[in-house]
Amino acid sequence: MDIILKTDIAGLGYKNDTVTVKPGYGRNYLIPQGYAIMATDSNKKIVAENIRQAAHKAEKIKNDAQSLADNIGDLTLTIPAKAGESGKIFGRVTNTQVADALREKGFDIDRKKIAVDDVKTLGSYEAVLDLHKEVKHTVKFEVVSAE
Repeated sequence: MDIILKTDIAGLGYKNDTVTVKPGYGRNYLIPQGYAIMATDSNKKIVAENIRQAAHKAEKIKNDAQSLADNIGDLTLTIPAKAGESGKIFGRVTNTQVADALREKGFDIDRKKIAVDDVKTLGSYEAVLDLHKEVKHTVKFEVVSAE
């Protein structure tokens, strides 16, 4: 019996794969649980169209992320922080402050997509922006004393 998987199933296959299973496994478990559909000609055409559209959407999202990375370019951010005389910051600089600095420059990036190393002193640092699974961009920022 041929079926088309609607979700990834360990040991069997991945989403949108057409696999052959025993009739009882397909009819009594996979199809009633919503894990698969029958592999009829019409269902195969529907799945092929869904894959084609998903690929088109994924390519557009990737292109948008790449254009955002190109627009940011070699931008250097300035982040003010309260610091002692030795240059040590009270607290630390986090991804939220980097996201706020980017927002002031006109780039709205979610703080969860920004990776910042441990920043505890004044100086120059880098943050990695995870814009897409294939598009990563590094932005430089400088931590200065706020008085």
